[in-house]
Amino acid sequence: MSSSHSRNPVVAGSFYPADKEDLSGLIRESFLGRIGPGRYPETLSSEGSLVECFIVPHAGYVYSGPVAAYSYLRAAELIGAPREELTIIILGPNHYGIGSGVALSPSKSWRTPLGEIRVNSELSDKISRRCGLVDFDEISHSREHSIEVQLPFIQDVFLDSKKISIVPICLMLQDRETMTEVADAIHRCLAELEDKANSFLILGSSDLTHYEPQESANSKDRKLLSAVESMDVSEYYTVLETEQVSACGYGAIAAVMHLSKRLGKEQGIVLKYATSGDVIGDKSSVVGYSAVHFA
Repeated sequence: MSSSHSRNPVVAGSFYPADKEDLSGLIRESFLGRIGPGRYPETLSSEGSLVECFIVPHAGYVYSGPVAAYSYLRAAELIGAPREELTIIILGPNHYGIGSGVALSPSKSWRTPLGEIRVNSELSDKISRRCGLVDFDEISHSREHSIEVQLPFIQDVFLDSKKISIVPICLMLQDRETMTEVADAIHRCLAELEDKANSFLILGSSDLTHYEPQESANSKDRKLLSAVESMDVSEYYTVLETEQVSACGYGAIAAVMHLSKRLGKEQGIVLKYATSGDVIGDKSSVVGYSAVHFA
């Protein structure tokens, strides 16, 4: 199900610059700055992986952009220049609690200051048919930033790609059973796509502990990331509950973890962990961010 309209950005000018040149400059700084990976993916190889899975944060670029850059750098290195089309499936939480429990986007495309990205309506339809829990719902996506903030990074890093499309999935329901069903549906759809001309990037968008002192956030997040590294979904949900980790997109992480296991990935590799306190120096109340690659 798709509509004829494009979704306009709702957090341009707040989470990231609304000016195109300023936005490109801040993305570049995310890669090259003090906390970032220190290099930018200048040249993409012509051959690369078919499916890669990552965790990325989604705060304002000043805070989480340098951490996100680690995932995007590694993704660019592995995927390279897509053979024909790169489809990015992005799972992010529903911060506002509006709309459907699990929602695909009915928009034909999403806009950012860097341009327009097409929604892959064909794959979206396949996922919807495979999983009865998934609806097409514009309201769910109407105010949400967790998916939107990924798009300028995607546009900037994969600028030279022939075709890029996205499948945005907004999650109000984030329990283990729902995430397993969603991940299994995505896996079945990917298994049906035998055309090796396409590449796929799977992103779970989530920040970690919110508004706790640096020491507390580090302790909780390290325990949670340990379960992510071992790809133990059961242990992951246990740590979430026992440690009361306030990761907003915990279901997105779980879904990508489960999907990665179905795809034959064996471990989660933490590329970078940092907090807002590491950026601004105030460590009295921080938010944790991680970049993770499943390999």
